[in-house]
Amino acid sequence: MPSELRDAAGTVHEPAGPDARIVCLVPSITELVCDLGLAKQLVGRTGFCIHPWETVSKIPKVGGTKDVKLDRIRSLAPTHAIVNVDENTREIAEALGEFVPHVVVTHPLGPLDNLKLYRLLGAIFGRVGEAERLCGDLSGALGDLDAETPQDVLYLIWRDPWMTVSPDTYIARTLALVGWRTHPLRCSDRYPEVSLSDYAGRVDRVLLSSEPYHFKEHHLPEVAAAVPGADVSLIDGEMVSWYGSRAIAGLRYLAEFAAR
Repeated sequence: MPSELRDAAGTVHEPAGPDARIVCLVPSITELVCDLGLAKQLVGRTGFCIHPWETVSKIPKVGGTKDVKLDRIRSLAPTHAIVNVDENTREIAEALGEFVPHVVVTHPLGPLDNLKLYRLLGAIFGRVGEAERLCGDLSGALGDLDAETPQDVLYLIWRDPWMTVSPDTYIARTLALVGWRTHPLRCSDRYPEVSLSDYAGRVDRVLLSSEPYHFKEHHLPEVAAAVPGADVSLIDGEMVSWYGSRAIAGLRYLAEFAAR
């Protein structure tokens, strides 16, 4: 059995036939499924799966990433459900396993892991050529990145309370590709609460993400006052946190953003 068929949980999947019915509970991977040419086999998605909108708007919603409607999924009779370790709970995955023949577990930890993700889904669903095309595009985007002068960065994902990301996240590993070190430098909590005043004089940049909290222009002065001396700016959260096919455009976006 090809190694490409082994998912993040260690489960080896048989190649699926053309009649596979897919429910995807991971927004960025729903986009990847479509970019692999599998939109016609996608029968269910979460309400957060919004790309590509022209396609997914016609696909039934099955709840959120952590509050899925199991009865609704059951009624769609999927052969495959795609879940993610961070996006979905173990309880959801186990409940799906009781009636969905194949639960595909994903867990990319950094941009390079997208290569394995593309090949996993390509091998399972008969889209090997499409997966390799995406691998080539991602490798090109990675090769175009230049490591900037190292900077210390506070990446904010929430307000009231202020929350950031630890180095042990996909976001932090993405930002590291341009030389940006996310603070706190060591943290057991992947998404810790922080006090902005603690970072005055300690970070070069503060980045306000567009998701999950949608920071806007009017938040910039508040943060700038709390972290004097740091460059404070908005950043497109999808472009640095979404794995899957969006990571290709995301890396190019990050390269341009860092250069500015």
